[in-house]
Amino acid sequence: MTLFTKEGCRKCDYLKKKVDLAAFGIQVEELGPDNPDALAHLAWHELISVAEKQLPILVLDDSSYIADVIPILRYLKRIQKGGTVC
Repeated sequence: MTLFTKEGCRKCDYLKKKVDLAAFGIQVEELGPDNPDALAHLAWHELISVAEKQLPILVLDDSSYIADVIPILRYLKRIQKGGTVC
């Protein structure tokens, strides 16, 4: 899984502080002018327009995605408990 964030994003910072992302195997890619590879990866997932409206974005292993901090937290809580994820 990949989490797209950006510097100065309060929701992104909150999620990164609240959750042990490494424990979930989540790779963090920070969007910004110094990281064109992250932008290219985001574009590959066709999520540029989503990122313009909402961050953070969690791209799942099946290439689907979840945007915004609360839905991401709910998803991670579900998989942490071993629940079924649709």
